[in-house]
Amino acid sequence: MAVVLSAQATDVSVNQATRALFAEANTPGAMLAMGEARLREHIRRIGLFKTKAANLIACCRMLLDKHGGQVPREREALEALPGVGRKTANVILNTAFGEPVIAVDTHVFRLSNRTRIAPGKNVLEVEKRLMRLIPEEYLQHAHHWLILHGRYVCQARKPRCYECAIADLCEYPKRLRPNE
Repeated sequence: MAVVLSAQATDVSVNQATRALFAEANTPGAMLAMGEARLREHIRRIGLFKTKAANLIACCRMLLDKHGGQVPREREALEALPGVGRKTANVILNTAFGEPVIAVDTHVFRLSNRTRIAPGKNVLEVEKRLMRLIPEEYLQHAHHWLILHGRYVCQARKPRCYECAIADLCEYPKRLRPNE
């Protein structure tokens, strides 16, 4: 549920909302019983909270009706859940089930294109290139490392190239120095 809420939201807002939400409802059945209106109150600080509340209620219903209240391990079943797309499915497969997959978020997409590590016009192209490039033994954790690097070093507006561990390999033409 937290992964569904995290789409187009900050980790801070999701963590704040889910702390109280999961204390009250930590199963699909409990969340469904809570109802959409009460769920909205819990997630109001998260962007797109009305749509997300509707999706989570529908998702809980589907989890109960089709999956015995359990999160499925198959990509197709995950992507059939309301509010779950490929990136969310990849995050769940990777973090919950230990599958060696790459979740391409805005940070991974930017970093992959900016550095030319795995350029692509869309997230699926980038994902496929990264899956081919990254050695199997690193796949389990690679998207976490890439997200953190994109979030804290290779930032969108002011990349911190002077702190970058791979600056010497980077093909970004506008590499910045500390005071730029």
